[in-house]
Amino acid sequence: MSSEPRSPRLAVLIDADNASAKIADGLFEEIAKIGEASVRRIYGDFSSPRSKAWADILALHAIIPQQQFAYTKGKNASDITLVIDAMDFLHSGRFDGFCLVSSDSDFTRLAARIREQGVDVFGFGEQKTPESFRHACRRFIYTENLVPGVPHAGAQASVKPLQSLSHAERILKKAISEIDSEDDWVSLSKVGRQLSNLVADFDPRTYGFKKLSDLVSQIDPIELRRTETGQLQVRPKPVVIPKSKRSKK
Repeated sequence: MSSEPRSPRLAVLIDADNASAKIADGLFEEIAKIGEASVRRIYGDFSSPRSKAWADILALHAIIPQQQFAYTKGKNASDITLVIDAMDFLHSGRFDGFCLVSSDSDFTRLAARIREQGVDVFGFGEQKTPESFRHACRRFIYTENLVPGVPHAGAQASVKPLQSLSHAERILKKAISEIDSEDDWVSLSKVGRQLSNLVADFDPRTYGFKKLSDLVSQIDPIELRRTETGQLQVRPKPVVIPKSKRSKK
């Protein structure tokens, strides 16, 4: 009797000092799209009022707290404990990926080390997260996109997008140009994969849209069409040369 393949096993490690408890629901919904959150741990000083919001929802999401008292000012024992646990999990060989939830660039080397081992790293942090950490991850999701107010399927967000459409246009054109095509039209799914390779933090929600197709349809210099087989394709709109210029010799 055949069984369905198991979802990728993920170790979710949360830095309580650098992640808001407001993202918890959206965070685990997003992680569920990637795989199974087999381990859920959060690191911080939960005797501190700063971490009380997390303490109130730990049981709801089955998160195991790793209490670290701040014995010495300026020394972050929580970060060290998180890194030690991450390396233990990595060498156990039981996990297909890691979800590092923090906006702290101190985890850049940890993310890079895990990926050197051939294991995926998914980062979750605020838009202010330094580039070094974002680019060290296979994918990086802005936590601002995980709180209530992000767009529903096919709709624009009611909140201000994190980035402008002109920013998305530049990235999309670059991704399309790097895909070989005989007639300029390329599959939107291929563009999506190329975007993931080019920019770890690319996300349609950052521009106010739930889906990539919704975003592309709003960028005027890019055409979107559906083929007879139902496949979505895109291409940069051809440059139209005015008649007056064509007639000049």
